[in-house]
Amino acid sequence: MSTTPPGYDYEADLPPSPVSEDQFAQLLTDVMWTDADQVALRRAGAILEPRVPELLDAWYDFIGSTPHLAATFRSSRGNPDTEYLARVRARFERWVVDLCTRDFDARWLAYQEEIGKRHHPQRKNVTDHVDSGIGHVPMKDMMALIVPVTLTVRGFLEQGETDRAQVDDMQVAWFKALTVTLVLWARPYAGDLW
Repeated sequence: MSTTPPGYDYEADLPPSPVSEDQFAQLLTDVMWTDADQVALRRAGAILEPRVPELLDAWYDFIGSTPHLAATFRSSRGNPDTEYLARVRARFERWVVDLCTRDFDARWLAYQEEIGKRHHPQRKNVTDHVDSGIGHVPMKDMMALIVPVTLTVRGFLEQGETDRAQVDDMQVAWFKALTVTLVLWARPYAGDLW
């Protein structure tokens, strides 16, 4: 995690998110976010960060074995684009760490907008200069991945914490934070209807 993944622009001078402070506060209220969730998410981050490559292996195994999900990472000729997969994976690994360790501030919010655009027709394939043959990540696929990404994290949390109540708290905090992220990534799809 010490090197900056290609295309990872968290510190870039990004335009502010179109999501207002009030809208973001409402979103956090909608997912029942609490100060205790913030503490639990940080604890989860301490457990997950050294295991992120293994966590991504589990997620990529699922995505790679699911044809309509794997298609997102294929060239326009239908072959897996291993360089593209590696660059996206490195950013995905960084996203796990960011989700658990960064404050949900204006910079974090602006970067979620950027990530959302990278899934949307506005910016899909632009960051990595690829032609994946798919002009966007279907929003239904993004949203449905909340389930496997939430369920698989539990085993990793259990390897770092034996207290079941703390594991439950960390998984709930992860689920809430993940949901917030995916709702924010959906904003470019929804436009003014968000």
